[in-house]
Amino acid sequence: MADEVVRRWWNGVWGRLTRRDVWLIRQTRWKVVARTGDSETGQMLRWTYDSKDEAAAMVDRLLRAHSAGRWREQQGGTPP
Repeated sequence: MADEVVRRWWNGVWGRLTRRDVWLIRQTRWKVVARTGDSETGQMLRWTYDSKDEAAAMVDRLLRAHSAGRWREQQGGTPP
């Protein structure tokens, strides 16, 4: 089964140092991916969960963490 981006957010900041992205991805299990920085030099963190509720709780935690900008949900896209 291919990865499916279920939901995606970014903090609305374009800068390499302050941009943040969060993806909720479904495969056989649920994955949460968070990136700090841009797509070329940013750092990626990944978590895997057995249920959507566990994954959604991590997304909520990431979106509540202090960061520059204001989180905005985006439509789909390709998994990172």
